[in-house]
Amino acid sequence: MDLTIFKLGGPLMAVIAAVSVLGLAIVIERLLFFRRASTDPMALETALGKALYEGDEAAATHIVKAGSSSLHRLFEVAVAHWQADPDSMETLMEQQLRREMFRWEKGLGTLATIARVAPLLGLLGTVLGMVSTFRGLPGVSGSAATGAGMADLASGIWVALLTTVAGLAVAVPVILCHTFLSARVDSEEETLHRGIDFLVREKLLQGGLKTEAGKTR
Repeated sequence: MDLTIFKLGGPLMAVIAAVSVLGLAIVIERLLFFRRASTDPMALETALGKALYEGDEAAATHIVKAGSSSLHRLFEVAVAHWQADPDSMETLMEQQLRREMFRWEKGLGTLATIARVAPLLGLLGTVLGMVSTFRGLPGVSGSAATGAGMADLASGIWVALLTTVAGLAVAVPVILCHTFLSARVDSEEETLHRGIDFLVREKLLQGGLKTEAGKTR
């Protein structure tokens, strides 16, 4: 944005700029987190299912600790408490799921607030600019004076609208990013719920795991 136009927008333009930077930082941080916390669920379930079928605790533990995704962390809780009954294990995994979803939803509330506040800040800046413009109009009569006054009015309105444009320019991409990130969170929640169903089913079918000492627990 042209620095001159930025200055014409007044102090609220700086506030809108700060809000936009905060929104961008949240989006970038969330995208990086989503990348770290994601994995291929089919590949992980296949590998873990094979270890559970063979009753190999060491292999199952290695598989769930090999990654840092939310699904890995969920499966790690299940393997660590594999000796528990299916209902208790499912409860533990539901607790872990809530912890993971809290991590996934972090920052989205702030992003939604930015999407709502940015256009309001722009509108506030426009209203303040319009008030200032009308207060500064010359209170004289005559065609020449009227023409000068109308020119000042048009110029003042143009400047006042800059903050509205800036607010909308921030709000629109933030809304789109929030929608995308929220959809990604919903998809991950469904993946984790399917992971819980997978492990409960495996628990009912496979039973215990063999420890390194060869005992079944």
